[in-house]
Amino acid sequence: MMLSARNLTIGDRLSDISLDLEPGSITVICGPNGAGKSTLLEALSGLLLPDTGTVTLNSDLLADMEGRTRARLLGYLPQTHEIAWDVTVRSIVELGRLPFGDRSAAPVDTALEALDIGQLADRRAQSLSGGETARVLLARVLAGEPRWILADEPLAALDIAHQLALLRHLRVAASSGKGVVLVLHDLAHAMNHADRVIVLDDGAKAADGKPRDALSPKLIERVWGVPCRWIGEAGGQALVTGPSVTQS
Repeated sequence: MMLSARNLTIGDRLSDISLDLEPGSITVICGPNGAGKSTLLEALSGLLLPDTGTVTLNSDLLADMEGRTRARLLGYLPQTHEIAWDVTVRSIVELGRLPFGDRSAAPVDTALEALDIGQLADRRAQSLSGGETARVLLARVLAGEPRWILADEPLAALDIAHQLALLRHLRVAASSGKGVVLVLHDLAHAMNHADRVIVLDDGAKAADGKPRDALSPKLIERVWGVPCRWIGEAGGQALVTGPSVTQS
């Protein structure tokens, strides 16, 4: 079930973006602040209509898709992690089942376990830390068992152990045939965990390809204005930055 965009333009935030996203892989969208990353993810989720261009899922226009159908196929996690109601964690995660009209226990329990929050199931939402809240909201997305997971900065509030655990879970999801699209600021995570990286700069694509190509030191310096080089082995690389860096 391919997710595709054609000639997307949204105000001055995105300009003529076209791409085809394959299921079974992790795609990471990177770029400086204000590059259009969140705007692109919202458009791909069907929550933001473009001024021009289209977004399709298996050639079906998202704009014409019934809301419940779209919600069953696309799970979207916004950048802002807030819970307005002081209900239990389990109740929040069960909201992921709304498109199906049920509270099926199995996918809810699986999502709670995947995010390591089963012990929080009976806690009230307003008592959670920022990192716990982020994991609960992502569990809500996973409970809906979407074909595509689209998450905007899902690692931002997590400690390193939970970041790596989440990335491992998303790899398992991709290996099972789901499509995963993430907006990340951490270029090392993008380099080490993505199958494909799309770099946006000022609303346009600056790079699109394998992580080692899309995140080359030359490209990073051009887009972010930061001299850098990669060190370490494939899958465990770190980015060294600074004006005195000598690229290798």
